[in-house]
Amino acid sequence: MATVSISSVCGVGFNCFDNQRHALHFLPSKTKWVLANSARLYRKRHGFYLCRPACFYSETTKTEELQKRKFSSLLECERLSSNAHLGSADWTIVPDIWRTTAEKYGDRTALVDPYHEPPLELTYKQLEQEILEFSEGLRVAGVNPDEKLAIFAENSCRWLIADQGVWKLNNWIGSMAMGAINVVRGSRSSTEELFQIYTHSDSVALIVDSPQLFDRIAEVFVTQGAMKFVILLWGEKSDLKNREVSDKFPVFNYCEIVEMGRESRKLLLDSRDAREMYVYEPINSDDIAALIYTSGTTGNPKGVMITHRNLLHQIRTLWDIASIQAGDRFLSMLPPWHAYERACEYFMFTHGIEQVYTNVTNLKEDLKRYQPDYLVTVPLVFETLHSSIQRQINCSSAIRKIAALAFLKISSTYMEFKRIYEGKYLTKEQKQQPAFIDTVDWLWARIAAAVLWPIHALAKKLVYSKIHLLLGCQRSASILAGINGGGSLPLHIDKFFEATGILVQNGYGLTEASPVVSCRRPACNVLGSVGHPLRHTEIKVVDADTAEILPPGSKGIVKVRGPQVMKGYYKNPAATREVLDDDGWLNTGDLGWIAPCHSSGRSRLCGGVLVLEGRAKDTIVLSTGENVEPSEIEEAAMRSSLIQQIVVVGQDQRRLGAIIVPNKDEALTAARKLSIADADAGELSKEALTNLIYEELRNWTSKCSFQVGPILIVDEPFTIDNGLMTPTMKIRRDEVEARFRDQIASLYK
Repeated sequence: MATVSISSVCGVGFNCFDNQRHALHFLPSKTKWVLANSARLYRKRHGFYLCRPACFYSETTKTEELQKRKFSSLLECERLSSNAHLGSADWTIVPDIWRTTAEKYGDRTALVDPYHEPPLELTYKQLEQEILEFSEGLRVAGVNPDEKLAIFAENSCRWLIADQGVWKLNNWIGSMAMGAINVVRGSRSSTEELFQIYTHSDSVALIVDSPQLFDRIAEVFVTQGAMKFVILLWGEKSDLKNREVSDKFPVFNYCEIVEMGRESRKLLLDSRDAREMYVYEPINSDDIAALIYTSGTTGNPKGVMITHRNLLHQIRTLWDIASIQAGDRFLSMLPPWHAYERACEYFMFTHGIEQVYTNVTNLKEDLKRYQPDYLVTVPLVFETLHSSIQRQINCSSAIRKIAALAFLKISSTYMEFKRIYEGKYLTKEQKQQPAFIDTVDWLWARIAAAVLWPIHALAKKLVYSKIHLLLGCQRSASILAGINGGGSLPLHIDKFFEATGILVQNGYGLTEASPVVSCRRPACNVLGSVGHPLRHTEIKVVDADTAEILPPGSKGIVKVRGPQVMKGYYKNPAATREVLDDDGWLNTGDLGWIAPCHSSGRSRLCGGVLVLEGRAKDTIVLSTGENVEPSEIEEAAMRSSLIQQIVVVGQDQRRLGAIIVPNKDEALTAARKLSIADADAGELSKEALTNLIYEELRNWTSKCSFQVGPILIVDEPFTIDNGLMTPTMKIRRDEVEARFRDQIASLYK
């Protein structure tokens, strides 16, 4: 867009915008008065000059070019006096969804955030206005389109507003709506990792969760980083320990940014002259919306460039997975910078859900308190819920325990037969059985299921209803499981929730695919799989060595192509070329196979579902030349209540080993029952604990292809804080092996 600016001595500016229709605008010198008053307002309130006018018409001959403002045509239709359409078909960028939802669901509750001070509850109209005001506040504070803002914070309603406000400034609604690009990470990451992300992304300002977080990272960021300003989402500036920080750059709290934005928006809405100081440029679907840094299980995290088109694909296609209705309740507990949580939130808001924020500490209580229709989470959380239920069963009286376990066994058998006659029995076999055998198989499964159904129904009433009460499933038995790149929900967890009548839809995704690739549908919930691919998504499995496409049922490297695949890694073309080819195929690095298609029989609905079997990079090669997938052994071992965490090792060794974090309380209880420890013993000796865990490991992994030899018992759990887990709660294998390198070496002496 060409712009010509002419200034005269009398203070009148003439501006001609060369767009679809030429227009000549006469701006009186009153513009100077408006800008001067705005500048004084912010100087008085915040202590320094913030307002940076895009053009300044003085009584001299100096003139600056108009300032570019990127915008969402739907979200900003009020300011631009345009009659925007509100249908989802008109969305071109993510911030467009908020005007649609505000019009459609206006006074419905959008957000409930009970664990921050102050607790907040916002309607869809209030949420839209808060986003717009935060976005404008960022602009007033000095953020320009296409600049990057780092958001280091945990789950909260203000995180969502900041995220979207940045987008509105350039791309996102807090940041997304202003046309800037946000760079997100959780507050629990190390200072070194946060600073690396901040500098690598070329961020110009910082939004942090709290004064406490900024105090922790301030020394590195203040002395080595370059920042325009810092925003505290929660807490007050007075809570900062280092008061001298504000002398080096501005520090705002959340409310100050919103108030600045509110006043600036009022000025722009009331003054045509003020609006005409800008060249408005729509945000493009292919503009980068966010940089999401990978968890870095191997090596440093890489910045994944996600576009608006990537995310809009997720928003428009996740309906196939969850047919949610306005008013349904969604319990949000994953960190919002987690790509899966983020995509699901955007999708669910477009359908008028009520989102309630919780955390790991309050999850169990909030499941009962809020009775959500949907819980989006990762497999680890379901494993934790399963362990909690099992502990309650084990602590019951002997009769109740025996009855509960018997009911679970019968229900699992009933569900097995049900899957057979419904055609949802997963198989690798390409050859289909003759029609006669399929008919007999179907008939036998129907009869067996009919015999077991009354017992299953009784179990639902006597046992499973209590489990539903514990998980808050009185309103709805629909819980959506987390999508976990490079892994899947363990099969025994899958079967447990199926037997108890709770719908768990397991899926698959990775940050580089924005992130959802596939997921199980309610009508085709094939256990053991991660479901069919989303619409417009292609999946193929190739040989790791030859890159040839493998037939269904054969295991190889999973590759993905579709509208959700990333633009690439930021400032890392070499890494981009390693995973993204010229035809748009993304190498996921995951091992898996695609189920064969059968026209009839027990597997007739399974054709095309994806099954994952670990990470290619996790494969252990023994000195015998044998390849071992550790995930199979680790999944089997984790079924034991005595084993809290496990990492299988053994690269270039003759046999496998394992590093195990035991559940000491459960181990002590088991030792007492086995008379290994006295009834009044407070703890087990190292030798007794090692022997007990070793026998437990052998018991649970006896059916695996490979057995574990020596084991190392460690006391310190693998956590995010000690650097042995990623922020997305995946164990960093390389870090664990590096931390215990000497002990591992001693295992093989």
